[in-house]
Amino acid sequence: MAARLSGGENRLVSLPLSRIRVIMKSSPEVSSINQDALFLTAKATELFVQYLATYSYKHGRGKEKNALTYSDLSHTAEECETFQFLADILPKKILASKYLKMLEKEKRDGEVGEDDEEDEEEEDEDKAVDEDVGS
Repeated sequence: MAARLSGGENRLVSLPLSRIRVIMKSSPEVSSINQDALFLTAKATELFVQYLATYSYKHGRGKEKNALTYSDLSHTAEECETFQFLADILPKKILASKYLKMLEKEKRDGEVGEDDEEDEEEEDEDKAVDEDVGS
């Protein structure tokens, strides 16, 4: 396979094979890495990134601006089922002030939710007491 060609393999893939090897070896389940597997992983990664970028460009605002932006990528990760596994890695950017407001709202809703749960528990206890008294 082409991966065995020393020196020539770097022309077939753009990503540094040494970095990919380090990433692959970071898994405790991997003891050794075959050169063919390393090459194929690098090539597959390149093709995936190329597909993600092309899809994001075509379905984002990239055509209008003639550029691919982070928001195009995050929109693709959020909206396209194929790329939804990237939603945590490519979140939509928000301003810090909006994030703080969201946290405050969640905190308020959490407190209200806890109060509701306590009320429900009290109602359940009252029902249980009523049933015991009625028996």
